[in-house]
Amino acid sequence: MAEVSIGTASRVINGNDTVGADVRGRVLSAIEALGYRPDAIAQSMRRGSTQIIGCVIRDINIPSLAAFVHAAHNVLDQAGFSLMVSNSEGRTDRERELLNRLNSQRSDGIMIGPYSPMTPAFDKFLRELSAPIVMVDRDEPGWADTVMADHAGATRKATRRLIEAGHTRIAILTGAETLYPARARINGYLAAFAQSGLEVDRSLVRATSFLSHASFRQTSALLASDDPPTAIIAGGIDMLAGVIRAVRVRELRIPHDISIVGAGDSELAELHSPAISVQHWDQGEIGRTAATLLLGRIQKTAGPNPEHVLIPSEFIERDSIAPPKTRPR
Repeated sequence: MAEVSIGTASRVINGNDTVGADVRGRVLSAIEALGYRPDAIAQSMRRGSTQIIGCVIRDINIPSLAAFVHAAHNVLDQAGFSLMVSNSEGRTDRERELLNRLNSQRSDGIMIGPYSPMTPAFDKFLRELSAPIVMVDRDEPGWADTVMADHAGATRKATRRLIEAGHTRIAILTGAETLYPARARINGYLAAFAQSGLEVDRSLVRATSFLSHASFRQTSALLASDDPPTAIIAGGIDMLAGVIRAVRVRELRIPHDISIVGAGDSELAELHSPAISVQHWDQGEIGRTAATLLLGRIQKTAGPNPEHVLIPSEFIERDSIAPPKTRPR
């Protein structure tokens, strides 16, 4: 219909810029008239690329993770790639299953969130993936590109602010220390105590899980203890709801009875009465950076050495911090 060779039609379909405007117009008109659609599977076999990027996160329902996905999608979409998102549900076995599936489907690249601890076995598993990877909010493995938030800096600032308000019994709830976000937050918390010349009660450091139901259990146990904390730092983006629920069960008032700091800004933190102070970082910037790093590997424009990018974070103070009701003896 376009009166060109198969090769010329193919070059137009695949975006080759060596075809003249007149010929390109004839081919595009024929495509529209015929309702032609390329066979994506056949194209991927021919060029050895599926144009699909895999992404494994814990739960797309967490608003800040949705911001990460949206930003990454926009970067990849502009480069002609589709983004396939899978939920690991915070389970190590589920994460491995999803990564194997994405690898077997020949994804061109994979972004991986911070859920499985970095063991020698997991390191070996990642090395055997055929697609390039970018680790999101992880500082390991050292041989891979990584992008992470400065959780240590924001937690240090939050802890210092609580100490300045008079708190010495400050609890921090976060995930297992084998994972970067938890380890970084605990380091920031300990640094703030050290800078203030105060000793840390390690019983107030609860590093078990990032999940909301775990923060509810841990907060409930702390508040029921003989010497409860006067302030709590929720060190995970899904943990604030569990902390607030446990505080309400005991009919405590924020900040009159207890001060609260969350991790990651959210509608819950902003619209809660009183508004909750938070450690904040730009999840959209993490998504854009992760996608850009991955495109660099796929398109072979990145350098030979892995890139480790640290996204700045800040502490946003709102109305959830006040001096402790009674000073510890």
